[in-house]
Amino acid sequence: MTYTKVWADNEKLSKEEQRKLEKDGLDILNDIPKYAKEGFESIPKEDWSHFKWAGLYLQKPKEDGYFMMRVNVPSGILSYEQVKVLSGIAKDFGRDVVDITTRQAIQFHWLTIENIPSIYERLESVGLSSVGACGDIMRTIVGNPLAGIDPNELLDTSEIVQDVYWHFQRNLEFSNLPRKYKISISSNVNNAQNAEINCLSFVPAVKEIDGEEIVGFHLLAGGGLSAKPYLAQELDVFVTPEQVKEVTIAMTTIYRDYGYREKRHRARLKFLVADWGPEKVTEKLLEYVDLPSKGKTVLKDWNAGYFYGIHPQKQEGLSYVGLNIPVGRLHSEQFLALAEASKKYGNGEVRTSNSQNIIIPNLPQESIEAFLGEEILQQFSFEPKNFIGYSVSCTGIEYCNLALVETKERMRKIAHLLDEEVELDVPVRIHMVGCPNSCGQRQIADIGLQGIKMKTKDKQLVEAFEIYVGGTLTEDARFNEKLKGKIPANQLGQVLVGLLQRVKEEKIAGESFQQFFQRAGIEELQQYLDAAIQEVEEEIVST
Repeated sequence: MTYTKVWADNEKLSKEEQRKLEKDGLDILNDIPKYAKEGFESIPKEDWSHFKWAGLYLQKPKEDGYFMMRVNVPSGILSYEQVKVLSGIAKDFGRDVVDITTRQAIQFHWLTIENIPSIYERLESVGLSSVGACGDIMRTIVGNPLAGIDPNELLDTSEIVQDVYWHFQRNLEFSNLPRKYKISISSNVNNAQNAEINCLSFVPAVKEIDGEEIVGFHLLAGGGLSAKPYLAQELDVFVTPEQVKEVTIAMTTIYRDYGYREKRHRARLKFLVADWGPEKVTEKLLEYVDLPSKGKTVLKDWNAGYFYGIHPQKQEGLSYVGLNIPVGRLHSEQFLALAEASKKYGNGEVRTSNSQNIIIPNLPQESIEAFLGEEILQQFSFEPKNFIGYSVSCTGIEYCNLALVETKERMRKIAHLLDEEVELDVPVRIHMVGCPNSCGQRQIADIGLQGIKMKTKDKQLVEAFEIYVGGTLTEDARFNEKLKGKIPANQLGQVLVGLLQRVKEEKIAGESFQQFFQRAGIEELQQYLDAAIQEVEEEIVST
């Protein structure tokens, strides 16, 4: 340990911070072999939270001893061998469930402590790790899933991401941060990284230095969602590709040493940045790294991480195909079959996006037709319908201890219902979350659905949802706004049908949901929702 824990003498430290002073989160890695031999009952309850640093959460109910594991996939790029190992883990230990997260990671469920050492061995054999995928530490790095093949990138960021990622892996200098720490690095000009909602984001920019135009990055800091969301703010610096790791180390050091540790709900970097302001954060950063002022941003529109269809790569004669994985869930055989098809026609890579979908790259143009004829491609569309193709969901109450409602299967069913009942000429991005923590990124959706519990007229506690509208990360970035009303979960699908039918009737042809929302306003959407709720209630009474 080569740094001083300057916060150690703070008498107001939260209980979690006090425990972290006694035992570093990464120390759980030394205990796992012992617990694996002795079984779940041997694990003291005070150690349960430390498993986060190993990429493990106990599922609901915790006492049953089943773990969720999150595996880091920096930039979402997986080789054939890596997919083969991941599919095997799901099949052998995880009841055949593979989830793609909104940070491009792979998630397993139903794992037991006895199998964790074997799973780690498999992951390490192909250069993968779950360490740091959870906990008060740097999480997996979100990047451009098309890194290296993207005609819309300024430079290939894949090696930069790997360099930064592996520097922080199991690094005891940065294993005790105030809270989770999420960064993104991408040079895709369409903001595929969702830059504004990360703690730290490197976004593509150019700057003239000594008469030469240099390609590099601007730096955004202080974004984040959860119950109190913030959009990241731009710092007045320009970062060359060679400086990305140095700047990341500096910003992480600032967060580690100056971040708040008294209250967990105010410990994210976003609160420090909000209090300091971008000028003071920039001033502090320049104490660590010599950087010029910012140049010119090259970010254009926002694609929200969607790459559906067949598209040419920057390599002549090669294309990638973007596929829809409904709400990010598939089975091990499906995952492996996609990699097998990729290997047969391309180089075996499978890439995950933060929209919970998959990209198959490096396909020769003459092989596209045969690739699309593969049996597995009949299950996952490259031209999905407007609702199932743009639906995102968190894990939900099925596995998560924080969730209040079921999400995955509910979102899938509702999306299919909407595709059957509402014919729109544009996609509508719908994100469903089971609690305020917003792993499903509800705040940036066209329509955000947040799970709650509500009491019925006869005092029964039931699953329900609140509806938010109008989120975007375009140039006029904003979080969505809450509409009044609580909708019982069993009525949600039909209420959304009614709401969107009214949008369809009033929308101009080709107008996106966001454009319509900005034109119509929150009051009009509220009227649509009120009318839709009333219709559903009247139908229930009449039957």
